[in-house]
Amino acid sequence: MFSALALAQTDPPLVGHRLLATYPHDPQAFTQGLVWVDGILYEGTGLYGRSAIRRLDLETGKVEQEVRLPPQFFGEGITYWHGRLIQLTWREQRGFVYDAADLKPLEGFVYPREGWGLTQDGVHWIASDGTDTLSFIEPASRKLVRSLQVRAGDKPVTRLNELEWIEGEIWANVWYSDQILRIDPKDGRVTAILDLSDLYPQSKRPNPEAVLNGIAYDPETQRLFITGKYWPWLYAIQVDD
Repeated sequence: MFSALALAQTDPPLVGHRLLATYPHDPQAFTQGLVWVDGILYEGTGLYGRSAIRRLDLETGKVEQEVRLPPQFFGEGITYWHGRLIQLTWREQRGFVYDAADLKPLEGFVYPREGWGLTQDGVHWIASDGTDTLSFIEPASRKLVRSLQVRAGDKPVTRLNELEWIEGEIWANVWYSDQILRIDPKDGRVTAILDLSDLYPQSKRPNPEAVLNGIAYDPETQRLFITGKYWPWLYAIQVDD
């Protein structure tokens, strides 16, 4: 198992980045998932009694629309799927489906494992559960069809959390670190590490739970949007090739 420091000493190369812009972000948001779709930014938030799915204005950080989960549910990762938003919950073994156009709740479904991060590759939903294993789920049946163990060198990487599918790779943040891993979806190999500790320094954060936990990608501009739990800022960056 890796710590944040140990990850930087392994075989996968470190890649750099360039800060493009800084935008306001709700500092009360316990961010669990972030998605950019056709110029619209969606966010899923957590905590019992405060979990929600929301549409944000990128420039101002304003919440344009929000739907709260019932208080017994702890919201987790979100992804976009054919005009709908999918949201997992942490320990409640439930997921929720919303109309992406107006956030109208459409249905709930059983999800028989812990929910953490969520993304999709155009064929499957891909979910994390805090371990070193990613789950590939068939969207229609919501059944597990494949498991992928993530390795950096010959060691497992645990605490995989928020996920994003970017140009044929799975990008995952490591909970309680400022690092994002680029993962080969075929064999689970970590191909590169993105260290973002310079974006919002630990010394400025309000508490230990204010960790990086939001990744969204704009394929048209190749911008990567980054934020975290209780972060007052959302950053747009360009990742080095």
